[in-house]
Amino acid sequence: MYGKLYSACLYGIDGVMIEVEVDLSSGIPQTSIVGLPDSAVREAVDRVRAAIKNCGYRFPLQRVTINLAPADLRKEGSAFDLAIALALLAASDQVRLPPEERLLIIGELSLDGTLRPVPGVLSMVDRARRDGFSAVLLPQDNAGEALLLGGIRVYSLGHLSELAPPATDDIHQTANVLPPLRSTQGQEGQAPLVLETLNHLEQKPTAQGSTADMPPLLDYSDVLGQRHIKRALTIAAAGFHNIVLIGPPGTGKTMLVQRLPSILPPLTSEESLEVTKIYSSAGKLNDSGQGLILSRPFRSPHHTISAGGLIGGGGIPKPGEVSLAHHGVLFLDELPEFSRGVLEVLRQPLEDRIVTISRSRASFTFPAHFLLAGSLNPCPCGYLGAEPPLPQCTCTPWRIVQYREKISGPLLDRIDMQVEVPRPQRWQEDPQPLGSAAMRDQVMAAERIQQDRYHGSRISRNSELYGSLLRRFAPLNPDAAKLLQVSFETLGLSMRAYDRIIKLSRTIADLDGETSIRAEHVAEAIQYRQLDRRQEIAG
Repeated sequence: MYGKLYSACLYGIDGVMIEVEVDLSSGIPQTSIVGLPDSAVREAVDRVRAAIKNCGYRFPLQRVTINLAPADLRKEGSAFDLAIALALLAASDQVRLPPEERLLIIGELSLDGTLRPVPGVLSMVDRARRDGFSAVLLPQDNAGEALLLGGIRVYSLGHLSELAPPATDDIHQTANVLPPLRSTQGQEGQAPLVLETLNHLEQKPTAQGSTADMPPLLDYSDVLGQRHIKRALTIAAAGFHNIVLIGPPGTGKTMLVQRLPSILPPLTSEESLEVTKIYSSAGKLNDSGQGLILSRPFRSPHHTISAGGLIGGGGIPKPGEVSLAHHGVLFLDELPEFSRGVLEVLRQPLEDRIVTISRSRASFTFPAHFLLAGSLNPCPCGYLGAEPPLPQCTCTPWRIVQYREKISGPLLDRIDMQVEVPRPQRWQEDPQPLGSAAMRDQVMAAERIQQDRYHGSRISRNSELYGSLLRRFAPLNPDAAKLLQVSFETLGLSMRAYDRIIKLSRTIADLDGETSIRAEHVAEAIQYRQLDRRQEIAG
């Protein structure tokens, strides 16, 4: 006897459809799973056997072969348990599935038949919807996640016994029937098409949702003064430019960066779905609350993080912090405290906005378009160049060199803005501190200009300009071009830094409502390359 159902697994953050085939044949009773299963998939046999028996069904005492196709794709996780169980029950005539339905089946079984949630449901259901599947059957705890997508019916299951009560008569005489997965009336000659045991859930509108239940964001009105730094952060948010703040301890670097999400533009519907899929595949969606993720991610990993934790990895790679910060902010506090090897892995995602992790059997690509924000002290003790009443620097030149060498020149080239944060003057009054609302208005105005400018192109923000697009959308007037050329020769800038200054100047011009890039826009952009200027002074 033979049975086939459909389940799914994750490949990176994308869902892949898997055929679950079951063959029952004569021979010594044994069960084998083929198709490159990992340990969790091989252990499904014991979970499925116990769940079937504890729910009153009969586990076939035959030679059972379970194949997960395609056979050349490695399978991992416990999402196949429910599909394997139903395929076994269908092949042994204990349940009958609706033949007219293309049904995706996902879920992990406990030994008593209870369904447990699995990660990555959003990506799997999205793939099934695009492949023409009409319904999905999954654990109750994953139902809310699946309902975020329209165009496919969602049925939740809390326990395996809810499908149909096991037969009390001879199993070969009367088969339990799983009603077709519809909520309409039955046709002539068929059983009524009514679901009495399964929970058919209604789709919920998910266009943009509501932000009323979100925790309040930190506000820049809490920061007195520092208007120059707030201006720099407004520019960074408007064009999605990478930024690092440099200053002695206690100047508010961390406080300033933590408020950056409060001035970022909201996620679009496409961005929201993409971010939610990443968190779903990483098993972190429940940590963010039910529903689509509407606010931009803000990730702040500890400096002891490994390169795999930052970039992603594992036997079958999972998203790292750079992907969890997709369309949001990745904040690295005290940059030199991170190991140099960890920081160097950022170079490729900062340039390409994706992460590619290769393994012997496959190559996985994760999105990683994030705004990198960092902070650092000028030296290990933090007081290099400080004036009284701050303490004097006690670091030797060699320690300062070692400290700064943690951040390589190529990595600094990829950071558009390097801004010094002065020590705040507590005695100065700031009767009307610049708050997030006013800064956000400026960011949104620049965002609308960029949307109109890049409509129909492959990019959406100034920081993404490259090659011919840079020359087309960010032309310099003669004075601006001359100033940039002089600065290029004087400061010894790289060509990458040269291009990034132009992108930054384009954003500054947008914030000022100017169509052309003038010399003052270039001058302000150069002002934010503090570490380049320091190298010139040191030379």
